[in-house]
Amino acid sequence: MRNRPNRLANFAPLALAALAACGGADEARLLPREDATPAAAALASPAGPGSALLKAGDLAGARAAFEAELSADPDRLAALNDLAVAYYLEGHLDAARPLLDEVVARGGPREQQAALVNLGELCAAEGHAEAAQAYLESARGLDAARAEPLFALALLADARGDRQATRAALREALRLDDGAARAALAFAVPEARRHLDALLLAQAGDRARAEAAWREVAAGRFPALAAAAARHLADR
Repeated sequence: MRNRPNRLANFAPLALAALAACGGADEARLLPREDATPAAAALASPAGPGSALLKAGDLAGARAAFEAELSADPDRLAALNDLAVAYYLEGHLDAARPLLDEVVARGGPREQQAALVNLGELCAAEGHAEAAQAYLESARGLDAARAEPLFALALLADARGDRQATRAALREALRLDDGAARAALAFAVPEARRHLDALLLAQAGDRARAEAAWREVAAGRFPALAAAAARHLADR
């Protein structure tokens, strides 16, 4: 039987070089910039063991699990996307980006969509909201039946104060989602998670819990998210 070429070798040097440049995966975690509008990243295999570790906060364990999947099968581009998410959550944006580019270049529509959502999240974390919007719109165009890009678009729209776009994206996301899309989302900072919580609680009519969530976001580190929270609190 002919040996399958080890395509992992095509991108591993890029990731390793990027990790070395930013201090390695074991260095102190870097956060998005203060002018960022962090929204949400998307896992392509949210039910896998690596994703379970990632959601539990064990980023090193998740990274090792995704790397083991790729070592066993370099064509598992869902694992490559999710490895990039682990790098991003560790604060290594430059290590995540080439892996996501590889997924966009070689993946199927599901993997490509997740990678485009994540490239948008990298832009949002770097303070480039317009570029983030463009990536998320591209992700949405790949499969209009999936809700992950819509949740991220709702978060970005709310951060810039576009209430109409926020409501439209959130309603469509909730119409499409049976819970799987929300289970596939990952957040680099607690403010981003609470931002989505607040929008969902407000949409559900739970005013008291929504207000508590908005107050947490308003007290956070990101001015764009704090301003969005202040706008919602002022409406109450």
